[in-house]
Parts: sequence; C-alpha cells; structure tokens
Amino acid sequence: MDAIDRLHSTPHSHHRIIVVELMGHNTGWLALGAVIAGGADVILIPEIPYDTEKIAEAILERSRGGKRFSIVAVSEGALCKDDAQVFHALLKAKENAHKRSEKDEANARLLEFQTGQSGKTMQLAQKLEQLTGLESRVTILGYVQRGGTPSAMDCLLATQLGRAAADLITKNAGGIMLAVKNQETEPVPLEEVVDKRRMVPLDHIWVKTARRVGTSFGD
Repeated sequence: MDAIDRLHSTPHSHHRIIVVELMGHNTGWLALGAVIAGGADVILIPEIPYDTEKIAEAILERSRGGKRFSIVAVSEGALCKDDAQVFHALLKAKENAHKRSEKDEANARLLEFQTGQSGKTMQLAQKLEQLTGLESRVTILGYVQRGGTPSAMDCLLATQLGRAAADLITKNAGGIMLAVKNQETEPVPLEEVVDKRRMVPLDHIWVKTARRVGTSFGD
C-alpha cells in the first residue's frame, strides 16, 4: 500500500503509465488488498485472466477524462487470457497423470511454462505503451515487501498467536497451525491446509469494492 501510494506523484507529473509488480505467485490477495488501500487504477491477479487491449482501453478512458496517468498493479502470477488457457490445460494434464513418467512430464511442462512467464510484466508495459501512446515504466517491488516496521495490528496479532501457541505446546498439541477467526485463535489441522490454495473468490467483497470504485481488472 505504501509503495503504491508513493508511486502516484511520478506518473501524475510526467503523464506516464507505471506498471508495478507485487508478490503473489498463485493468488491475488496481497495485490488486491494493496490496490484497494493504495489506489491503483488497474489490478491484475491470477484469479482473473486479463485482456491487454481492455487494460489499454481503461487507461485511454482515464486519459479522455483528463487523467493522463495510470498505475497498473500486477500480481506476479497474473496471466493473460491465452496464457491462462494453456496453464489450466497443463494443470489438468498433471491431475490426470497416473504413471510416474506422466507426472514427471506434466511437472516438466508446467515448470517450462512458468519459466517462460519471466519478464511478462516488462512485456505488458511495452504493449501498453504501444496501444496507448503513453510512456510506460516498470517497478518490481520484490522482497522489499517482506520487510518493514511492524504496525500496531502486526504486534497485536503476533502476541495473540504467540500466546495461543504457547498454550497448545503446554498441552503437547502438534500437527496444527493457528488461525484467527472472529477475533479468536483457532487450531487447524495441517492436513486441511497443506498443499492447498485459498484463491480469491470472484464475488469477494474486495473484488466488488475495487470494481465499484472504478478499478479495472482487465477483463
């Protein structure tokens, strides 16, 4: 949120598109929350495949309204519609693989696909520049997102979870993780969460909120 907020002055002053890549290899929670709080104009997340031309149209619409700058926040796992079709086909092939050789081949093809996604944010910026005529710049936040001074909420949460973990240790409990639900800590068996992804539901309140304030998802 802080990084997106700080980025506003440059594109506003120079009439540019700033494409900022945020962490989120598999899901868009981090990027979506940062965009709602920080105020980007376009958000691209793994759960919603995007169309580059629709992103460009959203940016041009802002320009026609007198706003000749845009911030495009990209979750690192976001895919265009064509790439999303390929990715889901590869995932299906992996799920349907039964023999060890088939699984190895499916994993190798998935890895090759994911490796090929490297540099997609830069390509997106170049394409948007061509389609809109606006100068584009890329900012990749990377691991700087992992650090920083804890907020008051961070400290409260850490203390709450630490106290609950200590209580469970004294009871010799194991094989669990701690979650917070309705302001209370709750133990969750690891088998319920390991190797599972909690994707952003398309009807989630954050998605609805972003759309209602005019944020484009490129779809």
